[in-house]
Amino acid sequence: MTHDFAAQKAETVAFYTDLQAENDLPDVADVDYFLIPTSDDADWRALADQLSRDGYDCQYDDGTGSDGGPCLMATLPDQIISAGAIWIGEEVATRAALDHGFAPDGWGMES
Repeated sequence: MTHDFAAQKAETVAFYTDLQAENDLPDVADVDYFLIPTSDDADWRALADQLSRDGYDCQYDDGTGSDGGPCLMATLPDQIISAGAIWIGEEVATRAALDHGFAPDGWGMES
């Protein structure tokens, strides 16, 4: 099965547009990308190591995924906030995640 990056990007842009319409978003914020394991061989340490080399701060939690299960949160600190900038970080994280038995599970931000 191949991942549909075009659909993921469209969803990110739509979510960002809705969020921007309803909130006064900061110019710069930490952006969190949530990645959930999709197989028993999912290797969060290897994924965290790869993402850390790309500038993400990573934290694994056993119960923060959207389904209440395990989740790796990969944070890019001090990012310019725009749909395009968020998507670039999300695409990099997603590509790494797919290589390590994980899938994207959304994003959020903290100013």
